[in-house]
Amino acid sequence: MLEVSGLSASYGPVRALGNVSLAVGPKQIVCLLGANGAGKSTTLNCISGLVAATEGRVTFDGRDITRHSVEQIVEYGIVQVPEGREIFPTLTAEENLVLGAWVHRRHKQQVRTDLARVYELFPRLAERSRQPAGTLSGGEQQMLLIGRGLMARPRLLMFDEPSLGLSPILVEQVFAIIARIHAEGTPILLVEQNAKVALEVSSYGYIIENGEIRLHGGSAKLAGDPQVRKAYLGG
Repeated sequence: MLEVSGLSASYGPVRALGNVSLAVGPKQIVCLLGANGAGKSTTLNCISGLVAATEGRVTFDGRDITRHSVEQIVEYGIVQVPEGREIFPTLTAEENLVLGAWVHRRHKQQVRTDLARVYELFPRLAERSRQPAGTLSGGEQQMLLIGRGLMARPRLLMFDEPSLGLSPILVEQVFAIIARIHAEGTPILLVEQNAKVALEVSSYGYIIENGEIRLHGGSAKLAGDPQVRKAYLGG
């Protein structure tokens, strides 16, 4: 469904990515693992159109989207859930969610249906729907980000560090939701530093170092690889 071929990107004179290739099938959760600064977020941002690729190609469902705008890419169905609690803090939780449906805003009944689905997934958000988003807890804000992504009706959902800053219990809850979203038919590209959890929930993985893919394979195989275990799994 998604194919990234030979992708390169730079920030000024600094090369961030070099010849990155990966793929996500229509029924897969694929994880992209690496240390801070390895190029994980830049890869997602290139796919989303937020960062311009200097070389390579991004193909989605047979369409070359490498030079397409962010708005077009969202309309095609690629939706990114960013890291760092990137919400609108002065807007209510529900206003944040409704903004996620911007590309479908004219279909008001559809938006209401999608909002009801998000509240079914995240009852806490229903309880906090009129509360300013900036006053929500860290876990609630992460739920809000995922819910906002779902409001765009994604055909491919990309997560950037969904476990960042969360307690172990909340990490478990968030990944249970990710697994449920996938089970309902949405393929997922998951960027994550928590390699253990990411490899457990995914079927295929890529290891990125210094902007290049160093290793890839089935998640179970990667979890048993001595190099991966030493670098990412603690032994």
